[in-house]
Amino acid sequence: MHIVSLPRTQQDEALKLVRDVFMEFEAPDYSEEGTIEVMRSLNDESYLSQHQFFGAYVGDTLAGVIATRNEHHHIGLLFVKRQFQRQNIGRQLIQHILTLKDDAPITVNASPYGHEFYRKMGFRDTDTEQIYKGVRFFPMVMDERASRLKLRQVL
Repeated sequence: MHIVSLPRTQQDEALKLVRDVFMEFEAPDYSEEGTIEVMRSLNDESYLSQHQFFGAYVGDTLAGVIATRNEHHHIGLLFVKRQFQRQNIGRQLIQHILTLKDDAPITVNASPYGHEFYRKMGFRDTDTEQIYKGVRFFPMVMDERASRLKLRQVL
């Protein structure tokens, strides 16, 4: 597996993966309003332009996507195709981001589906579950110490 930065010209494939995985795993836990809002954001150029996208490839196949903003301090998107889940691809994508950012905390608004994954990665809740425009999420943070420990595990 290898991880590469995805230029704007390659983001269509990444966004298709995000949409497909969202509909399969997350949309069943969302209201119709929440699903519409997520799909709207995935077509919103001003939202997408705030992010830097990275793709995890297994051979020539795009297996997973992570998108960050605020100099890699916030994870906006993290999705892995079904056939590649539970193979540490999500973990490796986060660890890749940890190598790019400074020591400031990294945050994520974790979906109910991804909440436990982020906990295992060293994130902790900063509040209870939130709902905004039907989108359900748990605000979470990985502090500097936890990110250094997680990074050390991969090096």
